Amino acid sequence: MSEDTPSGEVYALLDDEYARRILTSTNTTTKSAKELSEECDASLPTVYRRVERLIDCGLLEERTKLEDNGHHHSVYKARLKRLTVELENDELKLTIEEQTDESMADRFTAIWDEL
Repeated sequence: MSEDTPSGEVYALLDDEYARRILTSTNTTTKSAKELSEECDASLPTVYRRVERLIDCGLLEERTKLEDNGHHHSVYKARLKRLTVELENDELKLTIEEQTDESMADRFTAIWDEL
């Protein structure tokens, strides 16, 4: 989660059914906006709005997928591994643990191998 992101914004986003579906759908594999639209039974504009908000909050990342024909498109992957809400000193404290399944070097190698 970005340090600048207010906890209330994350709470509101996670209250949204489409945002939750996008996160759960991209937990183990990357998905395109079209795939997310079909899986979430949502319009593409709805998916893109939620994706943008999830990225802004640091819960989702955008990656570029290269096709065999040289074209590319965006795919999305959840960054959220664990979300914890604690009550400390009469205040709710939100802690987000990000997934660390792939390093930048691993991603670069995967992209290079696809070329």
